[in-house]
Amino acid sequence: MRTIHLILIAALLLAGLAEAFHTDPYEPRVPPELLEKLQDMDNPYPPTPERIETGLEIYFGKGQCVTCHNVDGKGVERPGHSPRDFTDPKWQEARTDGELMWVLRNGSPGTEMPVRVGKVISEEEGWAVIHFIRTYKLNN
Repeated sequence: MRTIHLILIAALLLAGLAEAFHTDPYEPRVPPELLEKLQDMDNPYPPTPERIETGLEIYFGKGQCVTCHNVDGKGVERPGHSPRDFTDPKWQEARTDGELMWVLRNGSPGTEMPVRVGKVISEEEGWAVIHFIRTYKLNN
């Protein structure tokens, strides 16, 4: 009987986790009431080669982005919910820099994406990472 209870508890926990993950990779991660404002927010820094290089260094270094998003930007396979594929042109087109900054500042609820800006990197470094992430659509 104890085994059945443990199995039921595990099934309920897994079902709860499955609901927490986003099923549509193109679905915005920001709260709906902020979406329009964030879609209008531009990166305040120009995409210079130096900024892109800084973004690359942060992505592969202290930002730890590579851990989940991988060397190629396609994301590491994870059970239930894989990280964003930065090489996906449809995703690149759908998500704005303002939305990406919100995720860097707040994490992505229902995923393993943690807060980065303010904890691990500065806001300016976050904008540099966004410039670097945007280069994946140019290189793939």
